[in-house]
Amino acid sequence: MSLPARAENVAVVRHALAGMADRIGMDEPGIADLKTVVTEACMNVVVHAYPAEEPGLLEVEAIPEDGGLTVTVRDYGMGIRPRPEVDRPSLRIGLTLIAALSSNFEIKGGVDRGTEIAMHLPLRSRDGDEAGSAAPAPVGSDDATEIRVGPPELIAPVLSRALAALAARHEITVDRISDAMLLSDAISAGAPKVFNGGPVRLRIADRSDGVELRIGPMQEGGADRLRGSLDLPEMGGSMETLADELRVEQGEDGDFLVVGIAALS
Repeated sequence: MSLPARAENVAVVRHALAGMADRIGMDEPGIADLKTVVTEACMNVVVHAYPAEEPGLLEVEAIPEDGGLTVTVRDYGMGIRPRPEVDRPSLRIGLTLIAALSSNFEIKGGVDRGTEIAMHLPLRSRDGDEAGSAAPAPVGSDDATEIRVGPPELIAPVLSRALAALAARHEITVDRISDAMLLSDAISAGAPKVFNGGPVRLRIADRSDGVELRIGPMQEGGADRLRGSLDLPEMGGSMETLADELRVEQGEDGDFLVVGIAALS
């Protein structure tokens, strides 16, 4: 994931990783610990990494491995320095808590060289099944949240929770958020058929009039097939009506499906 280092974006990271952890079989106590350490690590970036008036980039990488989930939180700022004048909106117990809840913990970086915190949390009692991975996204250049997920089967839990967390910031009704989650589940169900098994790029733009999801790149004609999979012939309609906008775009590396969910006008 790649997104601006702002306090309101920490919830987006927390929800997305909790969805991934649930999908790969992490138990409830493990997910609770995951949320705690991710919140603390991300808030360290939000509060300490960049000047208050110039929020920079927050990157999060999550890889299921070694019977658990390894999460790396990184920034490209000035390094973790005390800022006693800041009323820190985090758990206030910092790196000590992260180290205590993680089975493995590593921090590296330096002044003006950014900081990287890596944590490994077990799925359950130190054992679990292997799963796919979520790779780091390319560095973003705007306020959009960018996520790269592979294999495509992992899209559903990550996309629905991240999309709901972003949509909840706007004056979008509960019914419309539910519609967005239903639509994201339908898109996720059809995604494995139109990707070649590689990572899927999700881009969720947080706009003043709502949110916009861009998913791809797909094989040629894949976005049209994914759009067609939303049809409900037995009901004479389509789940496409759950979106305020839905279109297909051709990019240099493949097809993309773009979905818009509008806030109240």
